[in-house]
Amino acid sequence: MPQISQLAATWASQIFWLLLTFGAVFFIVGRGMLPKVQATIDGRDKSIADDLSAASRARDAADAAEADWRARDVAAREKAQGLVAEARQTAALATERTLNAANAGQSAKVAEAEARIRDASARAAEEIEAVAAEAAQAIVARVAGTDVSLDDARGAVKAVIHG
Repeated sequence: MPQISQLAATWASQIFWLLLTFGAVFFIVGRGMLPKVQATIDGRDKSIADDLSAASRARDAADAAEADWRARDVAAREKAQGLVAEARQTAALATERTLNAANAGQSAKVAEAEARIRDASARAAEEIEAVAAEAAQAIVARVAGTDVSLDDARGAVKAVIHG
C-alpha cells in the first residue's frame, strides 16, 4: 500500500501544518473573537443584573407607595365613618327635637281638648241635673199632687246622682 509508505515521509509536514492551523485558529478565535463574545456576555449579565436591581427597587417603592396609600385609605375611611356617625347623631338629635316639639304641641292640644271635654261634661251634667230636677218637680206634682220647689228638686237629684 502506497499510502502507508508515504506516511513516514509526510508526517513531519502534516504535523507542522496541523500545529500551524491550530495555532492560527487559537489566535483568531481565542484571542480575537472570544474576548468580544465574553465582553458581550458580561455586558448582558451586567444589564440583566442592573435591570433586576432596578425592578427590585421599583417593587420596593411600589410596596411602600401601596402601604402609604393603604394607610391613607384607612385614615380616610375612619374619618368618613366619623363624619357619618356625627351626621347620624346630628340627625337623631334634630329628629328628637322635632318629635319633642311635636309631642309638646300635641300634648298642649290634648290638654286643651280634655279641658273642653271636662267643661262640656260639666255643662252637660248641669243641664242634665236641671232637666232632671224639672222632671222630678213635674213628676212629684203629678204623682203626689204637691208642689216641690226647684231648689229642693235639684238637691234631691244631686243626692241621687252623686251618691
